[in-house]
Amino acid sequence: MKTRMKILTAFAAAGVVLGSAGIAQAQRSPEYAAARKAGTVGERPDGYLGIVGSATPELRKLVNDINIQRRAVYTQAAQAQNTTLEQAAFVGGCKAIQRTSPGEKYMTPSGQWTTRGSGAPQLDSSCPN
Repeated sequence: MKTRMKILTAFAAAGVVLGSAGIAQAQRSPEYAAARKAGTVGERPDGYLGIVGSATPELRKLVNDINIQRRAVYTQAAQAQNTTLEQAAFVGGCKAIQRTSPGEKYMTPSGQWTTRGSGAPQLDSSCPN
């Protein structure tokens, strides 16, 4: 029960995390939107953005920049919620995957990239409801 409460608390923090100004600004960039639409980037269960397939140096830089910003916010959320960075990032990953739209890529719990269909995405069984 205590672990579940920590997960739920971290999940609430992840809402703040993914809505943070720095991350939100980076994720509104035309380059990010184009990469998402093209399926060259996708959400990973660990809370970070991943590259699907081969990458250009520009795409690698974009993903690295977004992930640096995410890590900073996850670190703040973990400290505020008295949990680990990994747990805060994991909960952020659950939320990010839930927010994907049909046609966008995400990584399944088994580690495979997939394209989201019209239904709910496959989430790790440890993701909060």
